[in-house]
Amino acid sequence: MRADREAEYRDFVTTRGERLRRYAYLCCGDWHLAEDVTQNALVRLYAAWGRARKESVDAYARRIITNALIDERRRGWFRRERVAETLPDAVTAHHDDGRAERLTLLDAVFRLTPKQRAAVVLRYWEDLPIEQTARILNCSTGAVKGLTTRGLDTLRGLLTDEVPLTDQGATS
Repeated sequence: MRADREAEYRDFVTTRGERLRRYAYLCCGDWHLAEDVTQNALVRLYAAWGRARKESVDAYARRIITNALIDERRRGWFRRERVAETLPDAVTAHHDDGRAERLTLLDAVFRLTPKQRAAVVLRYWEDLPIEQTARILNCSTGAVKGLTTRGLDTLRGLLTDEVPLTDQGATS
């Protein structure tokens, strides 16, 4: 019986591990922290694997990641090391493959509050329904709607200020 559970867990990690790590990255903006938090979440999930309901294990893993990132941010002020908001040297993208636009969008997403960022990522990147997002964030569906609305409004403001939008339908 234990071998069956271990095989199920291994399958889950194999199929969902990378996606969970990307979710963590989109919530925190740091690949190293995302990797650490995801690994810790998978360890906690392993300990609870026998009790976890299989239909909600993905949501449970995301909740562990979200809570760990919020806790990490709360503890951040206490550490000697400080994370800088900007890199010392500016990196410029010279590619015309949309990379600059993606970097601009990610920078804007990372400026959202942690809860707004998690709600926007879960709803629009992970394409989860409002109810599942509410379970993961441990809040009401109304709170999810408010978080996503405020997050999208903030993103629109940031992106409109930084990236001039052209009116393709305008006539000269």
